[in-house]
Amino acid sequence: MSTLAPNTPSSNTASPNTAAPNTASLDVALAALAETIRGQVLLPGSGAYAAAATPWNVAVPTTPVAVVAVADASDVVAAVRFANAHDLDVVVQATGHGALATTRPSLMIYTGGLDEVTVDPARRLARVGAGARWQRVLDAAAEHGLGALAGSAPHVGVVGYLTGGGLSPVARTFGYGSDLVTAFDVVTGDGERRRATATENPALFWGLRGGKGALGVVTAVEFELLDAAQIYGGCLYFDGADADRVVSAWKTWSAALPEQASTSIAVLRLPPMPAVPAPLAGRCTVAVRFAWIGDPAAGERVIDPIRGLATVIFGGLGVLPFPALGMIHADPVDPMPVHEQALLLRELPDAAVRALLALTGPEADCPQVIVELRLLGGALAREPRQLSAVCHRDAAYSLLTIGIAAPPLAAPTAAHAAEVMAALEPWSGGLGAPNFGATTDPALVARKYDAATLSRLATLTASYDPNSRMAAAHPVRAAAALLARS
Repeated sequence: MSTLAPNTPSSNTASPNTAAPNTASLDVALAALAETIRGQVLLPGSGAYAAAATPWNVAVPTTPVAVVAVADASDVVAAVRFANAHDLDVVVQATGHGALATTRPSLMIYTGGLDEVTVDPARRLARVGAGARWQRVLDAAAEHGLGALAGSAPHVGVVGYLTGGGLSPVARTFGYGSDLVTAFDVVTGDGERRRATATENPALFWGLRGGKGALGVVTAVEFELLDAAQIYGGCLYFDGADADRVVSAWKTWSAALPEQASTSIAVLRLPPMPAVPAPLAGRCTVAVRFAWIGDPAAGERVIDPIRGLATVIFGGLGVLPFPALGMIHADPVDPMPVHEQALLLRELPDAAVRALLALTGPEADCPQVIVELRLLGGALAREPRQLSAVCHRDAAYSLLTIGIAAPPLAAPTAAHAAEVMAALEPWSGGLGAPNFGATTDPALVARKYDAATLSRLATLTASYDPNSRMAAAHPVRAAAALLARS
């Protein structure tokens, strides 16, 4: 039996959603739910509610009528069935990355307590609960000389990353993170527990890899590990004054890289704060990230032309243990208000580089903290053994902007990001990716999938979630309807 947090006002939590039911009958029902689960039901007004409900991107308003901090899959079933019975959307959160604002009354399922991490070194497999973060998996795998296909920020959750495809700093060598998934345990929107593999509920398995939470609440995932104990890599930082030379040379150099190499480049305007190294703070810089799988000496020869482009003001390259993968990008860990926008590029000609630097280079009035290009291709361009909902594998680069979404910067940051995306649109063709640029805008969601995939995803959400409870499914259905009308 679990406790119900008091429903009292508090200054440390957001104001309740004015559209949310706040009736005595719902309070009674929530109290009854709390008595039937192993986890906890947290109500607005408690510190525990605020801690669980607040996403990593604190600019996203999250005001569920309650948070169910689940202790096991049975709790998830109870929570989803409660939402069905009380006309509530289901919002899922573990680390709070990729959070979406909701407009309907919702029940949040907080999966942070589902933190199982089990490694089978003989079969080179991992089983991971929905609350686990990548760093724990990296460390557990390393005990057996293995690696895990984590993203650039190992403090994010495993499940959200994998259901959105998952783009690692070594992705060109190994493909998308979801390509290595072998099984999901999931509670679908109808409140049923299911296992999804290539042979058991295969349509669900297809959609969970790329569908980004639209089909249910994943409680655990199983995936293959990598026979890789170390990488050669790191990051080289150049002064922003060298941006034209460095970005143009990186574009030409990256196009000829073998699959052993993965790389990205970013124009940075990092604020002066304790977590930012002094050589990078309060100025425009350019970061070239690089990872090499294989002989470190060969990787050093490959990156050498970039090292000699200009004076390196910070950073370096070397052999890293695989669990140190996150050092390559050094993404921020602490929650903050951010505006993120992204698209995929089919090509990156000189004209595209000029257009990008005109808006984001050292002479530009650019409010973005990060403007990043990642090289795609390699193993990312190949279909996995089991087809999935991850689309646009023929894209050549991804473009991402991240800026501060707090007054007075919020409005100019969003407007500038839209200007950057419009300027690069001629080389995109309207492509996006599930894990970048979190949005509920149906037009933007439609860009993340091809027409057939989007239609199939929408059909699956109707099959597994007939009452339309999963909040993540709403923009998918709306995008499919929008595409059908166009």
